Amino acid sequence: MSPQVEHKTISGFSKLSKRKKIKWIVENFFKDPENVMRELISYWHKDDKQQDILDGFSENTISNFPMPFGVAPNFIINGEPYVVPMVIEESSVVAAASAAAKFWMSRGGFKTEILGTQKIGQVFLKWDLDIADIRLRMPGIKLHLIAQSHDLTKNMNTRGGGIIDIQLKDFSKQETDLYQLEGTFETCDSMGANYINSLLERFGLELKSYALQEGLSEPEIIMSILSNYTPQCVVRASVSCDISDLGTFDQGTMTAEHFAEKFATAIRIAEIDPYRATTHNKGIFNGIDAVVLATGNDFRAIEACGHAYASRNGSYASLSHCDVSNGIFKFWLDIPLAIGTVGGLTKLHPIAKRSLELLGSPSAPELMSIIAATGLAQNFAAVRSLVTTGIQKGHMKMHLQNILNTLEATPEEKEKSINHFSQQVVSFNAVREYLDTQRAEA
Repeated sequence: MSPQVEHKTISGFSKLSKRKKIKWIVENFFKDPENVMRELISYWHKDDKQQDILDGFSENTISNFPMPFGVAPNFIINGEPYVVPMVIEESSVVAAASAAAKFWMSRGGFKTEILGTQKIGQVFLKWDLDIADIRLRMPGIKLHLIAQSHDLTKNMNTRGGGIIDIQLKDFSKQETDLYQLEGTFETCDSMGANYINSLLERFGLELKSYALQEGLSEPEIIMSILSNYTPQCVVRASVSCDISDLGTFDQGTMTAEHFAEKFATAIRIAEIDPYRATTHNKGIFNGIDAVVLATGNDFRAIEACGHAYASRNGSYASLSHCDVSNGIFKFWLDIPLAIGTVGGLTKLHPIAKRSLELLGSPSAPELMSIIAATGLAQNFAAVRSLVTTGIQKGHMKMHLQNILNTLEATPEEKEKSINHFSQQVVSFNAVREYLDTQRAEA
């Protein structure tokens, strides 16, 4: 190992204090260690108790990574008003969601329907028994596993949740002696990952116990883990109105009828072209992820599940759909959302806790509805821009502030630039050239 490599590796890093971790990092990886160390420490929470909570979320924490916490007002969902919290760094997302919410506020708002709330867990095992024999024994196996898991399920059962079903799946044609016990669970207002994983590991142990009692060969448990694919935990969000109520677009040059047909065609393109569908669905997740993050839920699981769901018919396709017929414009989104409002970070993270309070302390199904409506609003705003003025006009107007900050514009320069570019095309080069001209004249 070269001296340079040895210099940048370390043993026992996790046991160092946070300050010593930072000191080692800045001295080995930064050109200006003292200033970098001060900068990293400046992002620590001023309240030591709150910082301890944040440090407990992960390992080897050295600082905090700030993200903008914004809100989108004027959401009417199932007749109730909401101000939706959103954590996202991308320009125009919160503005677009807010604009769409305001647009639909006077057209009936967003309607939602919970299509299911069940989640899936899997125990993969190898067992040298014939599939017919295992299937014959499954009723007894199921009863045994449920009975021997009562201590883990009793609290959830009192809340209306618990084990819904346990089924056998045969993978022995793809892999010799490979089977799966698929558990279906209801976890009420919790996301339920720890609950489900604990039950699955118990299933594995108790399956071995069952085999011993029955004088059977012992199954080998390969792994026990929940699935983040939850096609039975789905919410539908929708908007609809008379086509004539849509109004006009693109400064009055596009009629409601033309807009509706063009919008529906854009959605159809996302249904048939995976390249467009990927960007289309990314826009949906701009809205969904922002609320998921703000409420302390797992955006990675939500994304993975959503993209798998978008591929469920054999080709990656749009998660949203549109129908224009009989004088009615309908736009809707079906999305699997396995989220929670109790447990995990939802109560520990100080801002996540406030986000849920802002939303009226919703149940998990209510939060599913809010998240889905926000995703649909984001999608409506994006597609509306695409089929009318184009996406860049609004996006680059919002991005102007970031460009000005990058170019270290003064407050006076920012004010002049915003006025100048109110009627001009925004680009990095155009803003830089404008500032250079202004500075040369000063």
